Amino acid sequence: MEAVHNSQAPHVSFRNVQKTYDGETLIVRDLNLDIRRGEFLTLLGPSGSGKTTCLMMLAGFETPTGGEIRLDGEVINRVPPYRRNIGMVFQNYALFPHMTVADNLRFPLRVRKLAANEVEARVKRALGMVQLEAFGNRYPQQLSGGQQQRIALARALVFDPQLVLMDEPLGALDKNLRERMQLEIKHIQQNLGITVVFVTHDQSEALTMSDRIAVFNHGVIQQIDAPEALYEYPTNSFVADFIGENNALDGTVVAVAGEECDVRLDCGTVLRARTGNVGAGGRARIAVRPERVQLAGEGEGANRLDATVRELIYLGDQIRLRVELAGKHEFTIKAPISQLDRSLRPGSHRVWIEQDGFEPMTQDIELQKKEPFTLKVTLVERKDQGYLFVDSTVTQARVYIDGQNIGLTPFTNPHRYGAGPHQVIVERDGYTRIATQVQIERGQLARVD
Repeated sequence: MEAVHNSQAPHVSFRNVQKTYDGETLIVRDLNLDIRRGEFLTLLGPSGSGKTTCLMMLAGFETPTGGEIRLDGEVINRVPPYRRNIGMVFQNYALFPHMTVADNLRFPLRVRKLAANEVEARVKRALGMVQLEAFGNRYPQQLSGGQQQRIALARALVFDPQLVLMDEPLGALDKNLRERMQLEIKHIQQNLGITVVFVTHDQSEALTMSDRIAVFNHGVIQQIDAPEALYEYPTNSFVADFIGENNALDGTVVAVAGEECDVRLDCGTVLRARTGNVGAGGRARIAVRPERVQLAGEGEGANRLDATVRELIYLGDQIRLRVELAGKHEFTIKAPISQLDRSLRPGSHRVWIEQDGFEPMTQDIELQKKEPFTLKVTLVERKDQGYLFVDSTVTQARVYIDGQNIGLTPFTNPHRYGAGPHQVIVERDGYTRIATQVQIERGQLARVD
């Protein structure tokens, strides 16, 4: 009898998932993530951020150190890969070189012991789906990179998996082919209604293909949202810098009135912006996209600043201007070539920053001096011994545990302590956070606020 799925329940669920390879350094830290049925979710982040490790744990090639992963409500931590009914597209395609294209597609069906006529029908359908019906008798080395990528995708889909995982499958393709394949993969996913988890470090690729994007850094999801929301409303400066281009201006929120607020930059200039997540008097960082700044000409008004154009760079469809403004020596403006005065030359100009083009956000913790910060400590197991793993988003903070100076954050190695109460003292920039009796229990987090 065919299983009936609850369309409201998450297709995949990560709960408190952690992963360490050496028992010391956490690659994935307390991951909680729900993946909706039928969505295209991209895990995006720099190298070493933990995104591929999450994909490998979901595929079954790695086992979580802690927490659980559920597929259709069933815990799959100990289920071997071949029993998960998950399709996988690898970065190097992993096609069998001694098999023809058709035999590569037949392989996962024969492993599942399907009838011969059913195997041939599915192979024909899969080749038609990727528009390579005439290539069934060729070998992988006789195909172009784009054709190999399509065959790898067809092999991942031929056995009707409930979930397809893709580990940077477009990385080896040239720019034009990569952009074409992005749309082809997205259209196939939409037509079939399958769930896809896609890993990449290419921001434009993620924005083009995804229903939602989860941005990773240091094993933690910094933000998960739809592409437009992620680009227009980043929750912190890491996301703002990593997604697209960004100019950062630091200042203080001096007034909030409904949906608008005034931010006094460190140089003294006041900008009008959308109300963000920082209240009046709070330190803030403004992320200004290069395309939201225009040369303003003469006149006064909100968000008009004096700037010095240092360099003009021709990019075909647009001009990139490198300018100085608001005390920043490196500020970028992008303008469509059709909207730019061809007589523009380096020198002094007025610029206008769109009011709805940005909003103040809380600065990264390391930029805050007087705001509370959090130090996380957790006990992890290694060979039946307890280790107190100290992890902090606060950089250059000196930490004392039980009177012992254990150095400056961030830490790359754990420090061994038994379960029980411990005194934790954190000092940075003359400000101290103290937790006199932090109770450390196996698998739990203690907070220092």
